[in-house]
Amino acid sequence: MRLMAAEGGRYPKRHTIPIAEGRANAEKVRASWTEGGPTMARTVERQVPTRHGDVRIRVHYPQTRSLQGALVYIHGGGFVLFSLDTHDRVMREYAGRTGIAVIGIDYTRAPEAQFPQPHDECVDVMRWLAANAGSLDIDPAQLFIGGDSAGANLSVGACLVLRDAGEALPLGMLLNYGAYSTELYRESVVRYGAGEYGLSLHMMVWFYGLYLRRPEDFRDPRLASLTARLEGLPPACLAITECDPLHDDSVLMAARLREAGVAVTDVLYPGTIHGFLEAVSIADVAGHAFDDAARWMHTLAAR
Repeated sequence: MRLMAAEGGRYPKRHTIPIAEGRANAEKVRASWTEGGPTMARTVERQVPTRHGDVRIRVHYPQTRSLQGALVYIHGGGFVLFSLDTHDRVMREYAGRTGIAVIGIDYTRAPEAQFPQPHDECVDVMRWLAANAGSLDIDPAQLFIGGDSAGANLSVGACLVLRDAGEALPLGMLLNYGAYSTELYRESVVRYGAGEYGLSLHMMVWFYGLYLRRPEDFRDPRLASLTARLEGLPPACLAITECDPLHDDSVLMAARLREAGVAVTDVLYPGTIHGFLEAVSIADVAGHAFDDAARWMHTLAAR
């Protein structure tokens, strides 16, 4: 947090400047964290058609593939910030440690695309992969979906739509410190949302204000997934951060999934903050979380 605060302090507050400038600054702040990590055998990019136009995907293939499917990873950033580039190392860590191809979705961010467009794009990419994964040398029967923060939200939302449509579901959902509601009065928001731990209540209000258009969007179960019917969703692996405004959302989601009969693996990583996976170069706990997820994917694939 000290390193991130020192670098971030060089730039104006995001809500006081144009969106494009705020995004560019966020990329600069995170540039050093994306360096290093596993080297891929190859990386390809492809345009995938969706109901809102083509969306870019990035596919990382590890040096050794022990699983022939793929993890579809959806980056966080409050639906507004971050990109395939800010999360490139995160995706490569999953690819290298798990031995699986990792597919990043470059969904359109808010405010250019408000709810439900980013959600629709992720659903459409999953549908395209179910039909076309073979063209990427990927087994469509061995797909996982996951993401962090807003990306975890989009992952659950996509699975809800696919389930309701009776379509093929991923083998599992990898949910890292996700946002599963628009409830901002939780204890963890009060305890950890003042800004000392990165994500703040003010940022959450800013994100939702840019992403959502109408009052009813706040209650849509595709977004507020804690209010959704969760029966029939794929097994879930939740990485829960301790010092995070979204801590309570993850704890509640794990409980709701279990109540719905979904197999849940949830791990609380003590002392961690929102976004801790990006600090894998200096934080051993991030490496532990990547390895825990790799074992979980291998276990599900073996079944």
